[in-house]
Amino acid sequence: MTIAQQPENKIQQTRTVAELVDYIQALTTEIQELYCLDEIPWVVGYSGGKDSTATLQLIWNAIAALPVEKRKKTIHVITTDTLVENPVVSVWVRKSLERMRVTAKEQKMPIEPHLLQPEIKETFWVSLIGKGYPTPRGKFRWCTDRLKIHPSNRFVRDVVRVNGEVILVLGTRKAESIKRAISMEKHQAGSLKDRLISDSSSPTSLLYHSASLPNSLIYSPIEDWRTDEVWIYLNQWQNPWKYSNKDLFTMYRGATADNECPLVVDTSTASCGDSRFGCWVCTIVSKDKSMEAMIQNDEEKEWMQPLLDIRNELDNRDDRDKRDFRRIWGEVQLFERQIDGEASIEPIYGPYTKYWREYWLRQLLEAQTKTRRTAPENMRDITLITLEEMSEIRRIWLEEKHEFDDSLPRIYQEVTGEEFQDPRPGADYSLLGRDEWAVLEEICADDSMHLELMAKLLDTERQFRKMSRRVGIYDTLEKCFATSSRSKDEAVKNAHLKRDLKTAAEQGDIEKVKQLTLADFATPDTQAMSNDKSLRVYAPDAKVDATNLTKSDAQTKTWGNMKFKK
Repeated sequence: MTIAQQPENKIQQTRTVAELVDYIQALTTEIQELYCLDEIPWVVGYSGGKDSTATLQLIWNAIAALPVEKRKKTIHVITTDTLVENPVVSVWVRKSLERMRVTAKEQKMPIEPHLLQPEIKETFWVSLIGKGYPTPRGKFRWCTDRLKIHPSNRFVRDVVRVNGEVILVLGTRKAESIKRAISMEKHQAGSLKDRLISDSSSPTSLLYHSASLPNSLIYSPIEDWRTDEVWIYLNQWQNPWKYSNKDLFTMYRGATADNECPLVVDTSTASCGDSRFGCWVCTIVSKDKSMEAMIQNDEEKEWMQPLLDIRNELDNRDDRDKRDFRRIWGEVQLFERQIDGEASIEPIYGPYTKYWREYWLRQLLEAQTKTRRTAPENMRDITLITLEEMSEIRRIWLEEKHEFDDSLPRIYQEVTGEEFQDPRPGADYSLLGRDEWAVLEEICADDSMHLELMAKLLDTERQFRKMSRRVGIYDTLEKCFATSSRSKDEAVKNAHLKRDLKTAAEQGDIEKVKQLTLADFATPDTQAMSNDKSLRVYAPDAKVDATNLTKSDAQTKTWGNMKFKK
């Protein structure tokens, strides 16, 4: 057996087909011994791609060769559906799980398939359209945790809670990337030879500690396989749950990238960004080459073009004109960057504005309506956004963003021609609505901040009106003014002042603190600034409290002391 030298001194076996056959037989024995060794349950990650299919096929064939009385330990097969998976792959995986469930029962196999999904409050569209999160980027990759890691980790933790330990069986391979090989070696827990006390003919497979899941070991039986060996195994060994590996190969051949989208259990595992089968909305990469190739190479997949159009429109690297100048909690936050060699301090832009969140919802519903008309018969029930997701988006717009014009049902009806049926109890009851919003728009004219402030104040009062004790209403009303009472220019100027004041206080520059504070109180915005608790910056070295430099701070007005005067 020869050894091929790999980059970064990583080695990978080069096997002939005959040697691969012997190696698979040895792996089969290893899997059987590990399965029968203890009562620790197994969780197999299955994405429907080549690596996870080969791994599950190895496990299935090995356990099927055991006598029925020895198949006592449950093997959970989990698939994470992000709800924005490539539709072709999503259908493939769902049907595969259905076939798996039926065949396992027929063959008396201890295999239980599970289709996992993110919580509604964490889905892609609830985050982007509901909360206004900007599309994922390399430095703000909010999607992987919410869509893939959290669902699988919740399931694994539930198994650990019941059984104390778990063995995760994953289709990770060192040949996928140098980063993957380094990560696997970093977390290795030891040779299975030592664990099983087997003879020297057994493969030297390893168990790995999970980086994020306690009491969890990772077993990767195909860790040292080459890509061509994976395909040889899939094409020469029959799929045990009676699903076509040749169809899988055809699906791969229709695209160009090399990797599948793996089961992700921690951030050291590559996400779908560079994978063949990932999320159709992924903006981590510059292009979705797999979907482009599917559309280009197969006329029957041209119906996916509206999805690709949305993905490409979302992939706008400079979308500040679509986003709020404040962070999602309503505060202006500054950062420093270099422009032509000079430092520039600018606000960090936050969530998408109301207009653009409504725009993306409309685009998504239009794409869903169109694909349901043009897709093949087996894809006519495609769902790009679920009813539960739209209900949560509506709740966020109404209750958290105070947009009481309630535009979601209207947009839904305009696009689909159907009335929106909200499953949330009491969702259609509201004292304020579109008519009141129109009056506010007319009163506020083109002043968007004035409109936002009035809407927040009115809706805050509405939310507190049924409470027997309206505890906290004054603080909540004050927060409305703190976040929405200034124009963009005034808010950014105020953020710069607070930044300069904090810097001067930290440096103990008393004169600078006095200058900034007194200059501030000389402006028309004095009272609003004195009410801002974040300006109460202390200078420990100088032993000076910046807010004690004027007498007006002692007479600060609040909603409470204005109503209940002493």
